[in-house]
Amino acid sequence: MESENQTEVSEFLLLGLSEDPKLQPLLFGLFLSMYLVSVLGNLLIILAVSSDSHLHTPMYFFLSNLSFVDISFTSTIVPKMLVNIQTQSKSITYGGCLIQVYFFMVFICMDNLLLTTMAYDRYVAICHPLHYRVIMNPRLCGLLILLSLFISIMNALLHSLMLVHLSFCTDLKIPHFFCELAQILELACSDTLINNVLVYLVTSLLGVGPLSGIIFSYTRIVSSILRIPSTGGKFKAFSTCGSHLSVVCLFYGTCVGVYLSSASSLSPRKRAVASVMYTVVTPMMNPFIYSLRNRDIKRALRKLISGIVINITYLIINSVLS
Repeated sequence: MESENQTEVSEFLLLGLSEDPKLQPLLFGLFLSMYLVSVLGNLLIILAVSSDSHLHTPMYFFLSNLSFVDISFTSTIVPKMLVNIQTQSKSITYGGCLIQVYFFMVFICMDNLLLTTMAYDRYVAICHPLHYRVIMNPRLCGLLILLSLFISIMNALLHSLMLVHLSFCTDLKIPHFFCELAQILELACSDTLINNVLVYLVTSLLGVGPLSGIIFSYTRIVSSILRIPSTGGKFKAFSTCGSHLSVVCLFYGTCVGVYLSSASSLSPRKRAVASVMYTVVTPMMNPFIYSLRNRDIKRALRKLISGIVINITYLIINSVLS
């Protein structure tokens, strides 16, 4: 990037998905709807798992953590975008941008590692069913969550600290709807070689590594399922991991799609549109995938919703009578 006059940065400008004033109400309504559906859907999954004792198993423990991470992930990005659209302002403070980068990286890394942990859980359940309860004990499950969180925090902290040392030019416009690390590095006037090397190194380790673990787990799972003699047994075994496999394909498929669009000659605005898939659409779709394909979750959700309706009806009747 050609060096311009360096300036003390106080804020960045998020250009968003479109600068057309006529599209702003549509974008606001669309993203508000997707955000509310995402938060409500994932919150229902968390409540259903916590309220039903039959779902107090490692698989649903990891699922409830994934739902919490998805809520946090979208809440890092979408509310600020909605505020900017509503106030017709594109600014985000320098500190606010760094905070958004940090939490975005924490939660996307957590998403990635949780999907890998869930793949390992399914591998143990199907390939070593007799030792499942011994291997996937509460202590190990808790340690896996803490390890995922620790790695995510350290990764985000490393990138954030490297950003602090950069100096920026007078052009502080980010052609995106949130502060993405790669877009901020492009605005820097100082040398970003170390930052870029770090990005590629960490992406290789935390991207390829967990994905390889998932592929290995499902290779062993498929091999074990094919050895089951009965068709019913094969279907039952595969149905326990079908939802997770769908979420994995959606998450990695959208991430790879965004990466390929970044590597191609697409404009920054079109790459921003592609990013909507993994930042907003994927967290919104996860509850639907798990609830539609899982009988236990559907039963727990029906029980939870009927309980909520009964309690609300009881409160209304009491307020009317009093």
